[in-house]
Amino acid sequence: MKNSILIIFLGITTLLFSQQKSPKDLEREARNDVREGNELYNQLKFKEAEIAYKKALDKNPNYAKASYNLGNTIYQQNKNKEAVFQYNLAEKTLPDKMSKAEIFHNKGNSFMKEKQYDKAVAAYKNSMRNNSKDEETRYNLAMAQELLKNQQNKDNKDKKDDNKDNKNKDQKDKKGGDKDKKDEKDKDQNKGKDKEDDKGDPKKDKDEPQNQNQKPRPNQLSPEQMKQLLEAMNNEENKTQKKLNAQKARGQKIKQEKDW
Repeated sequence: MKNSILIIFLGITTLLFSQQKSPKDLEREARNDVREGNELYNQLKFKEAEIAYKKALDKNPNYAKASYNLGNTIYQQNKNKEAVFQYNLAEKTLPDKMSKAEIFHNKGNSFMKEKQYDKAVAAYKNSMRNNSKDEETRYNLAMAQELLKNQQNKDNKDKKDDNKDNKNKDQKDKKGGDKDKKDEKDKDQNKGKDKEDDKGDPKKDKDEPQNQNQKPRPNQLSPEQMKQLLEAMNNEENKTQKKLNAQKARGQKIKQEKDW
């Protein structure tokens, strides 16, 4: 019982002591946490750095550098949606336009990884509004706009192809129905004729197969056309991949805010 009372007393004492810390003390501790996070980040220990930055924000929720650095650390772990969320929070605390330009640039990179090219375009444009001289952002914006255009063209083409396939299917179904009716009518007419022919020609082989000309189905591609279509698709995919590789080579702007 005495031990329990002692533990409770120590807990209350610790709590009261922590509550007595001045804002300056908390700011100093938060700054130390950011320094620790920066060191871990430079060692590529992103998970540990994330913990350090979160500790700093617990002590000072409005700590702009901790908030921005946390976004970069999350981004480096390929958690793109979480990184965008954190960048949005950091944007509200960063005062200068240059830092905001970097935030929007990194947001654009996150959207590019998710192939959300429309959002990437918007993010890069916001970055350029805050820093119109950034050539790296200008390059990424052009890349995002081109990829968005390709994406939209592909979506439109797929939609047209689907509509065309549905239209052709309806036409084939209609032709098939008309053909079935005609075949049934011809069959009835030929049935009586075959009986008369059989009577007049006892040597006729009833099992003799009829020669039917097989007509190609509508819209059926020849082997050469199929080959050309596949080559065109492969060329388009290779172009897009090369552009993405170029973006990866030039599009990474992750700059940590120092605090020492």
